[in-house]
Amino acid sequence: MDIVLKNSLINVKTNFSTLNSSWMREFLNRHARGMLFLQKAVLIFRNDILLEAREEFIKELSRHHATTHDFDHDFFLRSMLRYNNQPIRIELNEDEDVERVDVHLYAYDDSTVLISLDEPNSWVMSYLRGQLEIYLEKGSECSMVLHLDSEESRARLDRTLNKKNVLHYEVHYTFNERFLTKLYNKYAKYSFGTIYESLEDDLAPFYATLECPIGASRDQIRQNYRRLARAYHPDTATGEKPYMITHYTQKFQQLQEAYSILKEVS
Repeated sequence: MDIVLKNSLINVKTNFSTLNSSWMREFLNRHARGMLFLQKAVLIFRNDILLEAREEFIKELSRHHATTHDFDHDFFLRSMLRYNNQPIRIELNEDEDVERVDVHLYAYDDSTVLISLDEPNSWVMSYLRGQLEIYLEKGSECSMVLHLDSEESRARLDRTLNKKNVLHYEVHYTFNERFLTKLYNKYAKYSFGTIYESLEDDLAPFYATLECPIGASRDQIRQNYRRLARAYHPDTATGEKPYMITHYTQKFQQLQEAYSILKEVS
């Protein structure tokens, strides 16, 4: 773990194992609603209600850092406490591998949506709950049932699903037919099916790569391709670690392959 005290924040760089330690998880879970998830990082802002927990966390950070680097704990703690009002940014080491997490959405009706994971993932669920908790009817460690009865709530869901990276997880969202036709009427003319129901269709993986419904129009395919190609062009990874450049290059090649095939059959 490395800690840098800057003018505007406390910057902590660590590995995923330390991020999952009990003392750090407890602090982050308590601040989930006010936590900003970034790619391979989280940003925690000061919360006046949780000042005691924040100070205890800073003390634990100082102890851990001092032990790791053979520093004087008391001296370093005094330095850290001067930054007690500043945001805390915790970022993962750049060599942490990206892991894929599948998140499934199902609409019971035109206002009730189930979000589920194949297996528990507290980090992804913390992000989803932090964004959508005001619409939560019930939930478990790997599922949420939301009540979305307004355009505002559905727009909030849209914004939430636009985020594809939570720490070192790459999130992939899958939708079923009822979800899209009930909540997004402009897609009603398309046939979707879930990713799993469509695997027998050779084209389904290409639609999924471009995040398009099965049977989407050529215009929709082209729009999605252009949007994703801009996001994953290898040039956008300039300056990143080699594994990130490789990840972007592979993703860009998959997009090109999917587009070249689907534009011929659409």
